[in-house]
This record gives sequence, structure tokens and C-alpha cells, in this order.
Amino acid sequence: MLERKIYSELIEWKRKRKEEKLSKCLIVKGARQVGKSYIIKRFGENEYDSFIEINFYEHPELKAIFDGEITSDAVYKRITANIPGIRLVPGNTLIFLDEIQRCGNARTAIKFLAEDFRFDVISSGSLLGLAYGMDADKEVDEVESIPVGYESTLTMCSLDFEEFLWANGYSKDSVLELKRYLGADEQIHESVHNKYESLFREFMVVGGMPEVVKDFVQYKDFNRVFDIQNSIINEYQDDISKHAKGREKQYVRMCYDAVPKQLAKELKKFQYSTVEKGQTRRKYGGSVQWLIDSGMVNPCYNISEPFIPLMANAKEDQFKLYINDTGLLTCLYGFETKRAILNNTIKGNARGGLYENVIAESLVKRGYKLYYYKPDDNHELEFLLEKDGSVVPLEVKAGNTASVSLNSFISDFSPSSAYKLIANRNGKAGVKETLPHYMVVFI
Repeated sequence: MLERKIYSELIEWKRKRKEEKLSKCLIVKGARQVGKSYIIKRFGENEYDSFIEINFYEHPELKAIFDGEITSDAVYKRITANIPGIRLVPGNTLIFLDEIQRCGNARTAIKFLAEDFRFDVISSGSLLGLAYGMDADKEVDEVESIPVGYESTLTMCSLDFEEFLWANGYSKDSVLELKRYLGADEQIHESVHNKYESLFREFMVVGGMPEVVKDFVQYKDFNRVFDIQNSIINEYQDDISKHAKGREKQYVRMCYDAVPKQLAKELKKFQYSTVEKGQTRRKYGGSVQWLIDSGMVNPCYNISEPFIPLMANAKEDQFKLYINDTGLLTCLYGFETKRAILNNTIKGNARGGLYENVIAESLVKRGYKLYYYKPDDNHELEFLLEKDGSVVPLEVKAGNTASVSLNSFISDFSPSSAYKLIANRNGKAGVKETLPHYMVVFI
């Protein structure tokens, strides 16, 4: 059984519903195959006396529950009429509306269910991030009235490195032992560093998709990892074919295929010309946005000025894209790339792109929005973070080369802290803290 950090957030939402009378249902979003349905089912079965799942994909006939009047009394009455053998226990029932994008009336009804404290309601589904009108699936119901103010949103990702370690038998206490080196003068012991650096490369290859991690923990077989990841990628491609509209199907697929190519070249921004020679945002901008909204890629925007709020200084036409799970990225590159990562023999620009991707993924899982800073042709910082009320620069090195851009930023803007992530052990020099890649889970 995989332990996930989001479980504690589900517990906190339940507490607020009960103790603070939070009049909001919960909606869990995230890319396909990250474990949304699994964790909600586990939560419902463990934390409530009664758990009721309504899956609109497996049981489209249950959409009738939300036909006609959608007051809470009417909905709960129709639930008992349509699902035999269930128990509605006031104050101790969770109702899970899965694949809610297939029942627009159910999403509209959330407003009324949220204000009724007899039962708790969580919804989830595939591609919920797609904007109105962007989904071509005829089974998807566009929502007439979004329940604004009546939904708390959680975004779920695949496992991060810390969760990956838990799955592989490392205790929380042993993992947290690493955290004490953050901000410390003491250097990580070489044997400890070598172990975790090797495990981090393993994480880059296996990734965090729950199905993959669960199988890897049991069999320790990288060939099986590769096969399962291929299946997930095929599902992503099927999603594009099913949900993107018209010619966008081809365009979205072309943009997705371009991301690993651009990362391997360490391009300074996403270039539409690598998707199709001579083309621009006008043709492919909507396709890129589709990938972002689906959760299949993480965007990182260039900043004109490194000041809070970073989003106000973002250049919307200058961005990079990172694959949402580095295990999937290494699968897209092929098995020999996985072998080279595990053996620490990978070279060239692809090495830098891979480390950028896994750090980007890790930062998103820590709750950060992604921004980078490239003020001129000679300087570039991979990431800028909004942390503790200030802007914190973070430089990523596949090895341990000079920090020209980071040093220049420190000199120009005097940040309170700055990070350099490398393949070697930790150290400090003024506000600049050098850390191994795997320490990103604590930043």
C-alpha cells in the first residue's frame, strides 16, 4: 500500500467540514494515472462508517440521480433509489463522485451538497483542467453553472521522491534525517550521499506513477517499469485522440512529442519551430495550453523582473515545458537512456534536460509555480521560487560546474537565500547553499 502525502490534506478537509462548518465539497484534480481514485477510496473506507462511490464512467445510468431537481434532499433520495444496499449515515458518510466531468448536473449540484452537512462529498475525474469547450469527448457534459465558492480544490501529482523512498521501505524518520542538513554547516557523509544520489537516479527512471512504483517495489524489474510506463504514455496519447478537438488532435500530439526533443537540446524556451518548421504560437498555442490544462506537462515562464509577484512579471510567450513525471520522460527517450541514468554514464545536453525536468517536477509537487530568469544571452537561472515572502533563485547543475548566473543574481539582487543543486555533497558560501539534487524535496 502506497502512502501519499495528500491523505493528510483529505483528513484536514474533513476536520474543517466537521469543526469549522466549511461549506465546501472537495474536488481532486490531476493528470491521469496519478492515483486520485485510489486515495479517495482508501480515505472513504478508512475514515467514514459509510462510503458510497458513484462512477459516471462505469455506471452512466447513475447520471439520472442528478436529473431534475438538484437540491440535496432530492439528490440523496435518488441515490438511495438508484443504488441498492447503501447506508447514508448522517455525519459519517463520504460520497465520491468519480469521473464527474461526465455529469454536468452533478457538478452544478455541488453548491447544494456543500451546504448540507449531513454528508461529505468529494469529486474527481480525468482532464478536469480543460477549459470550457476544449474537450471533444461527447460523453463529457459541459457544466452550466460552476459551483464557485463551494469547492475546495486539491491537485494531485504522482509520487515525489520522499514518497518513493517510503514505498521502498525507508522510514519517515530515516528520510527526515536528511532534512537536518538543510541550512547546516555539517556535510552529508559520503556513504549516505552516494546511497541517496543513487536512489534519486532510480527515481528518475522509475518515476512516481503509482502503478509503476507499486510494481517496481514488488519485482525490482526495470523492464517491467518500461512496459507499464509505455502503457501509461499510450493512454495519454489515447486521451489526446479522444479529447482534443479536430485538427488539435494532431497538433497536441506533435507538441507533446516535441517536449522531450527540446529538453534533450536544453533549448532556452519552447520553440514552435521544432514542432513544425516555420510555425508560431498562432498555430500551436492552443495545443500547448491543452497539454498544460490536462496536467501532462508543467510550464515554466521567463520573468522580466525577479520581484514578487512573479506571475505579474511572467512573459507568456517565453516558456519551457517539462513532462509531468520524469519516469515517463525517460521512457520516451528509450531503455538505453534509463540504463545510462542508472549507471550515471549519461552525457551531453540530454543529461542537463533530465535533471531540470526532475527538479521542475519536484518543485511542482512541493506546491511551487515554475518560473525562470534569463535576462540576457549569457545568464540563465533555471528556477525562481516565491518562498517566505521573497524571491529565491535556484540553479540546477547535472554535475558541479561554475555558478556564473547564480553568483551574478546574488550580486545584483541580494536574495536572503539561494540554492544550487548538484550531483555532489552540500556546502555553504554566504547566502548560497549548495545541495545534492535529492534535497529538493525539503526546499
